[in-house]
Amino acid sequence: MRLSAKHAALALATALATAGAALGAGSGVVREAFVTNQSGDSLSIVELGTLQVADTIKIGGRPAGIAMSADGARAYVTSPESKELVVVDAVKRKVVKRIKVGAGPLGVAAHPTNGRVYVADWYKHEVFVVDPEAGTITAEIQVGDSPSGLAVTPDGRLLLSADRDSNEVSVIDALTNKRLGSVKVGTRPFGITIDAQGKSAYTANVASDDVSVIDIASRKTIGTVPVGRRPYAVALAGGHAFVTNQYGDSVSVFDIGALKVIKTIDVGDHPEGIEADPAGAYVYVACWFDSVLQRIDAAKLAVTGEADVGDGPRAFGRFLR
Repeated sequence: MRLSAKHAALALATALATAGAALGAGSGVVREAFVTNQSGDSLSIVELGTLQVADTIKIGGRPAGIAMSADGARAYVTSPESKELVVVDAVKRKVVKRIKVGAGPLGVAAHPTNGRVYVADWYKHEVFVVDPEAGTITAEIQVGDSPSGLAVTPDGRLLLSADRDSNEVSVIDALTNKRLGSVKVGTRPFGITIDAQGKSAYTANVASDDVSVIDIASRKTIGTVPVGRRPYAVALAGGHAFVTNQYGDSVSVFDIGALKVIKTIDVGDHPEGIEADPAGAYVYVACWFDSVLQRIDAAKLAVTGEADVGDGPRAFGRFLR
């Protein structure tokens, strides 16, 4: 891990903010982060109340993508090099199954109700539908070139795939596994996030340095927001979108109504995965070259703590439980 001068100050901020983190038992708020460490071939489990690593699970295959089951009992990890979907018991903190999937599994998403898991294959240009309990692939859906991020609408009806090398988002019927069409977005979309109402989707476009805003019902891009250099993923909290800028070492924050950037927050080196807790109080960012998970206070728009994790954290997807 490469140390930076700000780490000591952040350690103090972590201690001061712990009491107000509201992550205790019975609070109804997420308590843990499951962070994929691609360089470290591992999964770090971070206790969010203390921002300490509680456990580290060996995964292998250069893990990148992550999704959590709706009940938080399972974590689903993609390992591109070993071409696997790795199923982790999130309670017992151990690998329970390895499923061979495609040629380059990357993005992953879990259906909110039916137990299915979707895996984007970078090389085959498909999304695989996986039954994780049976350990079988039940369908293959042809999408655009090099699908990356995946997201399912809260009602479970639609699956969206950010197809990086086609500059579009595929819209898929999650009941029939049929591609319904596509939406043109910015250049090289990577991460994709759907709002809690299932009305809008946001893509981080790594080559055009912007975020596309999609109206899901009409399947149209309704806005574009310039952000920092090489945006990777988007999180939503408190009426704001938080965008990791890999080459900017920053998070751009924009108002989702006005579609205007209101602040740029300095974070660790090469931020990638990002997710907000359900209450919208905190946003968590994985920083690849500093090997840390940082916490942003969504109201103060400031970094208030960090946890040391494994080497090369990506946390690409939904990693909180």
